[in-house]
Amino acid sequence: MSDAPATIDDPELGTFTRATTERTDGTVLTHDWFVGTFSVEGSELELMLEGTNADDVAPLLPRLRDVVSRLEILRRIATDAVVANFTTGEPAPHDLDDGASDLAIDTIEIAPDGTAILHLNDECGEHFPEGYWPAAHLNLDDTVGQVTVES
Repeated sequence: MSDAPATIDDPELGTFTRATTERTDGTVLTHDWFVGTFSVEGSELELMLEGTNADDVAPLLPRLRDVVSRLEILRRIATDAVVANFTTGEPAPHDLDDGASDLAIDTIEIAPDGTAILHLNDECGEHFPEGYWPAAHLNLDDTVGQVTVES
């Protein structure tokens, strides 16, 4: 058995590798997800697939491909949901537009149930404290199941 992390090659999205973190003491922590990157309009997005082996992760690739192919539409759904979640009352159209211009997708994560979690970066630094970011959890029908703030 090899110590090398498992990889998955996807013709559209590239290579995914089992995520690891090397600690300061030299030990390596292996995570329960695979990661890759994908370039969109000059930006590198991190792609995450939850699962501990290639057999668990491979069925999630079609959902990830679909999300990436409709990224602009889904980004607006996600940013509108974040703004609505953190606004008292109904958000004004300019608030939704500001959210769309200030929040950028940083990471796309696909959970085992097909939920697409779009992790957003506060590009202007005015909406969320440093080290925190919003995430919109999109159901299979692309409705927003929940909005979270992560760190």
